[in-house]
Amino acid sequence: MIEECIFCKISKKEIKSEIIYEDEDFVVFKDINPQAPIHLLLIPKIHIENISRISLESVKNFNRIFSVIKEVTEKLGVDKDGYRVVVNNGKNAGQEVNHLHFHILAGRKFSWPPG
Repeated sequence: MIEECIFCKISKKEIKSEIIYEDEDFVVFKDINPQAPIHLLLIPKIHIENISRISLESVKNFNRIFSVIKEVTEKLGVDKDGYRVVVNNGKNAGQEVNHLHFHILAGRKFSWPPG
């Protein structure tokens, strides 16, 4: 349920988090269980369960997601060395919080394939 969504609570500032970026549509904050020296989560402020649940109405503001990622990675100075953006969609893909979120990972060399 939306009322119980931890990411909705973070975006409404009902739960304290280290916010790196915020605008009218998105919030970027530090992951509490980082998998890299820099591990951020970018979330839409509106509740969307996952990529499969994006509607035509909700997608209208999503054209800025990669602009936000670009701005944040430049601000942190990781845009030159590289970073990884990951979206897990559903339980089998490793999505633990049912609110669409983009992981932004940087600060170390990553291997391929992941997971």
